[in-house]
Amino acid sequence: MIKNVVWILTVIASSVAMAGDPALPGHHPLSQIQAGSLLLAELRCAACHSGVPRDSLIEKIAPDLTDVGARVTPEFLRNYIASPATAHPGTTMPDMLASKSESEKQDIAESLTHFLISQSRSANPGAIAEPIDRQQGYELFHSIGCVACHGPQETPKAPEPSVDEEPEEDLDPAKAARKAIKPSAIALSHVSAKYTVHSLSEFLFQPLKVRSSGRMPDMKLTPTEALAIAGYLVGEQKPASKSLVPKAELVQAGKEHFRALNCNACHSLPGFEAATAVSSLKSANLNAGCLATLSEGTADSKVRGRSPRFVLDANQVSAVAAAVRADQVVESDKEVLAKTLTALRCINCHVRDDYGGVHDAHNAFFKGSQLILGDDGRIPPPLTWMGAKLQSAWMKKVLFDGESVRHYMATRMPQYGENNLSHLPELFSRLDTLTGPEMKLPKPESRSEEERQREKLIRAAGRELLGDKGANCVACHKFNGKAAITNQGIDLLTSTERLQPAWFHSYLRNPGAFRPRTVMPTAWPGGVAAFTNILDGDTNRQIEAIWYYLSLGTSAADPSGVRAVGTKLVVGDTAVIHRGRSRVAGFRGIAVGLPEKLSYAFNAETGTLSAIWEGEFVSVNWSGQGSGDFNPANQSIQLAQDVSFAALEDDNAPWPLLPVMTKEAPANPNPLYPKNVGYQFRGYFLDKLFIPTFQYRSGNLEIEDRTVAIGGDGNRMLQRVLKFDSPLPQTIWFRAFVGDIRQESDQVFRDDRMRLSIPPSETRLRLLSDEPKRLELLLRLQIPQGISSLEVQYEPLKK
Repeated sequence: MIKNVVWILTVIASSVAMAGDPALPGHHPLSQIQAGSLLLAELRCAACHSGVPRDSLIEKIAPDLTDVGARVTPEFLRNYIASPATAHPGTTMPDMLASKSESEKQDIAESLTHFLISQSRSANPGAIAEPIDRQQGYELFHSIGCVACHGPQETPKAPEPSVDEEPEEDLDPAKAARKAIKPSAIALSHVSAKYTVHSLSEFLFQPLKVRSSGRMPDMKLTPTEALAIAGYLVGEQKPASKSLVPKAELVQAGKEHFRALNCNACHSLPGFEAATAVSSLKSANLNAGCLATLSEGTADSKVRGRSPRFVLDANQVSAVAAAVRADQVVESDKEVLAKTLTALRCINCHVRDDYGGVHDAHNAFFKGSQLILGDDGRIPPPLTWMGAKLQSAWMKKVLFDGESVRHYMATRMPQYGENNLSHLPELFSRLDTLTGPEMKLPKPESRSEEERQREKLIRAAGRELLGDKGANCVACHKFNGKAAITNQGIDLLTSTERLQPAWFHSYLRNPGAFRPRTVMPTAWPGGVAAFTNILDGDTNRQIEAIWYYLSLGTSAADPSGVRAVGTKLVVGDTAVIHRGRSRVAGFRGIAVGLPEKLSYAFNAETGTLSAIWEGEFVSVNWSGQGSGDFNPANQSIQLAQDVSFAALEDDNAPWPLLPVMTKEAPANPNPLYPKNVGYQFRGYFLDKLFIPTFQYRSGNLEIEDRTVAIGGDGNRMLQRVLKFDSPLPQTIWFRAFVGDIRQESDQVFRDDRMRLSIPPSETRLRLLSDEPKRLELLLRLQIPQGISSLEVQYEPLKK
């Protein structure tokens, strides 16, 4: 069975499909009718016309206009309304004023500009005072993945010719057709007129707030990174002219035009309802109206009438017409997936089966820090067999939470928004299935002596195979946060959390079948074990032993060949940050050392301050910012590592706790925690002293979390300021303290190691256990709409 599967994979991985219909860019597999149906969704034809099936999975949503005046300059807004394609080449916004005279266009555009700006809660912020690192912006733009859709903004150095590259005359028709495909290059020439540096940086930081359909995804930028890229794209900008003050008569005229032009069919604004759909496209004359203006920009007004004008080419017109004329059919899972990956441009980075992949013109901009890993270290992984590869819970973490294990890859996995990708995990799962030998994992808790002996045998074999006396996986892969000798590949201990057993088994037998140019070797060439002295050379049992050993998680002892290097990090005049695993901060721990000789740990997996200590900072098992496990250099005050914020059903509802895994029960009983309680980590940014502000969400509540040292010698404490941004008034609970808590006053609580001071709040002190005595302090926070904050203080106590 496995040999057959591997052969099929090899064929798929090395084949190249003919290019799809030219109506759409990129190496996609869509037919003319499929491309046309995708264009119908991109152009939102169903917003105005009946007879067009709405595709809720891929339909593009128009930008939110409720605060457009704070994002877009008045000059650009006026020009864009008057002539969208002139102001923004490549836009999918139709020219709604195509049938109007030039003077009418200007009058309507002026009044609509006043109306839209009047709807904004704040004015455009204009110029920004802080320094902008445009060089950093250039480097980020050309490395994290922006080039995949927008193309390079600078001419790259021509790459050296590859020795593996076939001569042009030797290319088969499919490969030749692929080379002829033009790369994606969504124009950005308009951004300097459209935005200020400040407004563009805010959009880049959270693009899904404005464009919810994910065509511009969230690239997980920090505010500093967003500002740098915005500064690079906008360039030096003259001081903004006086802000536009909306005039009442123009606001009213603009409101009437907004309704008359049916703008609310695509753009929702409070107080407006979309007009009834016009005639069905099924019975329409496709040589007139919108489609007539598609192919003939100078079409006679009698043909065009009052229809909007789109700017599309002849291939796109033909595809739209073909899709309109085609009978409606239920699309297969394979077709839905192909349309989704094409619509969101996933195929600009990823290969799926025989389509997609990085364009040759963009290849040089995909980089990584581990050059020896080859393409595996810089090109995003293929999506072929993805449903059989990833555990469902891990796929959701990657798609919805931005989880990543490829620290060496500069390109980032964009976040498209859960609403746009919620169908993908099930879709991949239905399409991709692999079978393999059953992993007969031992049960260490068994009372059977035979089973316990089997567990010892399998454990020892797995450890030996991973180490330098076996397949030497630890030479190229991290193990439990410890550096490898040769490469710094994905940490092996993430394998069982991420991967499905059958895929793992197939991949170890033949890595090249899944990634043809991988540097990953196999210890089982042709299915035959190279190490015949381990488990009698039984290939299936050896792979089973490796899987079992990795399933032990952090309790697994280091295999032979793992060399930990002890390093102490020292804090000087500015804060020092170290990221890695830690017993005090979990798998995604972040340690922060402050110059005042106070340090703390933040668990990014749950969004909580998890430990505090005085004196020296941390010891790490090997040097390198952003890697390696760490432990406090002095004894720490351990705080709870569960989520800090939750929306409880009532005062008595139990707190959602971090799942507990043990050596006897290594499987995670709740793999979606803490996502299923609303938590999502958003990253952090640094101030001039390198003190971080952590950013995360709890439900729809945006939280910024910053902790600094205050007080003089002998009375140092940490001051934690939590800043909230809420779209509506809401109630949320903050779990501030867990332990043997005693209450000193309404606002002061303590145990033997720490004193906590809180502002006047509604509190609940709940008993968790009598022996040992443990309580939890909950604060019931009434969060208003907009910006608010909470300040608490942590004072370490002398023993």
